[in-house]
Amino acid sequence: MAIESVLTENRVFHPSEAFKAQANVSGLDAYNALCAEAEADYEGFWAKLARELLVWHKPFTKTLNESEAPFYKWFEDGELNVSANCLDKHLATIPNKTAIIFEADSGETKTVTYKELYHQVCQFANGLKTLNLPIGSRVIIYLPMGIEAIVAMQACARLGLTHSVVFGGFSAKSLNERMIDAGAVAIITSDGQYRGGKTLPLKAAVDEGIAQAKSEHGWDGIQKVIVLKKTGQDVAWNTRDIWWSDLIAGEPDTCEPVMVNAEHPLFLLYTSGSTGKPKGVQHSSAGYLLHAMNTMRWTFDIKSVDIKSTKNESFDVKADDVYWCTADVGWITGHSYVTYGPLAMGATQVVFEGIPTYPNAGRFWQMIEKHKVSIFYTAPTAIRSLIKSSETDASTHPKQYDLSSLRLLGTVGEPINPEAWMWYFEQVGGSRCPIADTFWQTETGGHVITPLPGAHSLTPGSCTMPFPGIAIDVVDETGKDLPWGTGGLLVIKKPWPSMIRNIYNDPERFKTSYYPADLGGKLYLAGDGAVRDAKTGNFTIMGRIDDVLNVSGHRLGTMEIESALVSNHLVAEAAVVGKPHDIKGESIVAYVVLKGARPTGEEAKKIVENLRNWVGKEIGPIAKPDEIRFGDNLPKTRSGKIMRRLLRSLAKGEEITSDISTLDNPAILEQLKEVIR
Repeated sequence: MAIESVLTENRVFHPSEAFKAQANVSGLDAYNALCAEAEADYEGFWAKLARELLVWHKPFTKTLNESEAPFYKWFEDGELNVSANCLDKHLATIPNKTAIIFEADSGETKTVTYKELYHQVCQFANGLKTLNLPIGSRVIIYLPMGIEAIVAMQACARLGLTHSVVFGGFSAKSLNERMIDAGAVAIITSDGQYRGGKTLPLKAAVDEGIAQAKSEHGWDGIQKVIVLKKTGQDVAWNTRDIWWSDLIAGEPDTCEPVMVNAEHPLFLLYTSGSTGKPKGVQHSSAGYLLHAMNTMRWTFDIKSVDIKSTKNESFDVKADDVYWCTADVGWITGHSYVTYGPLAMGATQVVFEGIPTYPNAGRFWQMIEKHKVSIFYTAPTAIRSLIKSSETDASTHPKQYDLSSLRLLGTVGEPINPEAWMWYFEQVGGSRCPIADTFWQTETGGHVITPLPGAHSLTPGSCTMPFPGIAIDVVDETGKDLPWGTGGLLVIKKPWPSMIRNIYNDPERFKTSYYPADLGGKLYLAGDGAVRDAKTGNFTIMGRIDDVLNVSGHRLGTMEIESALVSNHLVAEAAVVGKPHDIKGESIVAYVVLKGARPTGEEAKKIVENLRNWVGKEIGPIAKPDEIRFGDNLPKTRSGKIMRRLLRSLAKGEEITSDISTLDNPAILEQLKEVIR
């Protein structure tokens, strides 16, 4: 079954000769040569990169082990340390280069050099060593965006501890699910955080999550909670708690890195799944870092003095880039393109605590001007919201700011629609900055489809071509290749170094989710529909093929939201779908059947607010349904399966023209059209 593609986009923008001349991958011929090299000797291609980019304690001799596919292993007999690759190697070359420019929610700034960051990481690692946690122990990090979050992640990596970062906007319930599944032994958190001019609690959620884990699941595995004093707000104190400052007091500021196997789990990152239970995506050390670095080099055109030069690179040019990825470290983008990739490449980066609309919607542009940002990477959701803001308040329009320092833009998290792309290109980039529209996932570790800015011509709305070495294509539901111009399932045909290694504690779910038998068990299923342009072969992502929503660039499982709704004492049944949203990409529409009578009028409005707040508490504010509609029951087939395609049509306000002969209760559709206002 093919997916129909209705998008036609004919605008094309070519890289300038000036950009092409200085680019790490200069011109289409250079890109094609890299792809040909990977095609001719796939393992050799990746082995060469791994030797070029990574610092090995024990060099590897085995590149790829496919004997237990799809549980692939890369560089498995090599040993290294990820933190040493991000920090130690720079001490002899760029110790005084600025590593991080931190801007607080309030606008205050602080900078740290590579040498200073190294010492902060080492001192915190020494503090962690006093807890006597075995190598491979899982540590939850639940911190606000800032230097300390990066220090905590790097310190865990330095000691061979496997971190699992939980986004600071998630609830106590989300936290307890993740700590239990990971079998975590420690949590690193903060008393609170500053966000959008507000002071918000954080440790309170940790305390509640630990209490829930014990009372509801009989689990009490957290031995220590390390608390950063960030806001100074009052917090409850328990015997397992220790202040960050007390943990590091008197500790030396050097710490030998623990060398680990290339396949050692660097981190777990939980992502929503369509079956309700969050999936602990497990990533390796060497393969993951390799791709984070190489995408920084080829996608973002970052130069590094600590990497052996190749024919297409001149590291003396633009080595003074100021790079800014706006993602929080609670998401994969903040792992690959804040904590690991930029530091391993020796880049100077901006790290921002706040939100793009505080104190006004010009904050991003003001910061680009202030810090002379040259490479800017953000989400289409943010772009769409700032377009709207600039239309209502001209003082926040990008044209009011000096953005001349910019040379490269990027987008991440979801497809960007062509008109938002054009606004970003013209109003932010001054029609001179290429846009790297990057497609990738938590599971892929780094970019898998993206333009290389010095090589590819750009089409608004298209993520362009595969990253060199990534064998990605479009197939039908049997795994058969589809011709260009025909939409289908996006798959990756060969293992790659930064790929997901497993779903923690659930290998069967890993196989069925990503290597389904329907596709022969050999193709990685991305879960997205895609089409390649009939003439150019450029990829355009057409949306999710499963029941995972993409809200503001964040993947949320419908089953998780449905489970949260049904856990409310008023609710008997719930079904959740997404519908297109101008700002967020998708908004959440919930169809609810109450245990009592179907409500109307003011009663319905009160219950809607009650349920929205309930979901916010159970999962987090980002998962609150935008609409809740009530019915006496849900549209189901006679076998009892909810007909979600009908619910999606109703959410969009479409007329039902499809066959509903299998529908058990067709009269229900009229009820479910009613939007509570």
